[in-house]
Amino acid sequence: MRYEKEIRIEEEERRRYEEMRRQRRKRVRQRYRLRLAVAVCVPLLMLAVVLVVPRFVRERLGQREALMPYDLKYVAEAPPYQVELIEPNEYSRPGTPLAEVNGVVVHYTANPGTSAEGNRSYFQNLSETKETYASSHFIIGLEGEILQCVPCNEIAYASNERNSDTISIECCIPDDTGAFTDATYDSLVALTAWLMGRYDLTTADIIRHYDVTGKLCPKYFVEHEDAWEQFKMDLLTYIDTNGIAKTEEIK
Repeated sequence: MRYEKEIRIEEEERRRYEEMRRQRRKRVRQRYRLRLAVAVCVPLLMLAVVLVVPRFVRERLGQREALMPYDLKYVAEAPPYQVELIEPNEYSRPGTPLAEVNGVVVHYTANPGTSAEGNRSYFQNLSETKETYASSHFIIGLEGEILQCVPCNEIAYASNERNSDTISIECCIPDDTGAFTDATYDSLVALTAWLMGRYDLTTADIIRHYDVTGKLCPKYFVEHEDAWEQFKMDLLTYIDTNGIAKTEEIK
C-alpha cells in the first residue's frame, strides 16, 4: 500500500511538472507572438503616420489656403467714377455686345503726363483721325480720378483677342518709368476689387495686357513682377477689409 501511495504521489508530481512545462511553453509562444506583432505593426504604423498624416494635413491646409477673401466677400460699392462715354464709332466704340466678362485687363497709357480726360478725348477723336482702333472701358488719371468711356456691356478695343470677354482699365503715368502715382494705384485697386465682385472673378482673372500679347504693358508691372504680385495681394486685402459677406446677389 505504501509503495502504491508513493507511486501515486510521484505520478501527480510528474503531471504537475508537465503542466508547468506546458504553461511555460505557452507563455513563451505568447511572448514570441507579441514581439512578432510589435515588430510588424510598429513599422506599419510609422509608415502610415509618415504617408497619411502629412497628406491629411496638406489637404486641410490646402482647403484653408484655397478659401480666399473673394470666396466669402465682395465689394458692393463702386469707387467714385464719372461716366463720359465715347460716342459710338467704328474706331473706338463699335457697340459690339460683351457677352460675358471673364477677366479684367490692366493697361498703362504709355504717354507720360497726360490726363484721363486727355486720353478719353484721344479715343473719341479716333472717329475723325481714323489712325487706329483703340479704347478702354475705364481710364484712371494721375489724381486717381476714374472715367468710364465704354459701357461694361460693350467691347472696347484694348486687349486684342481678349476684347470679347474682358473689362479694360487704362492707367495714366507721370513719367517714363511707367509707375503709377499712389492715387492712381489706390483707385486701380478699388475699381478692380469692385469689378471682381460684380463679375465673380478671382485674382487669377486679373491680367496684364502683357499676358495676352507679350506687349510691355503696363510697363512697370511687367518689368517688376514683384509689384504685380503685390497688386494682387492688395486686391485681397482690400476685399477682406471693405467687402461684405456674400449673403445676397450683387445688384
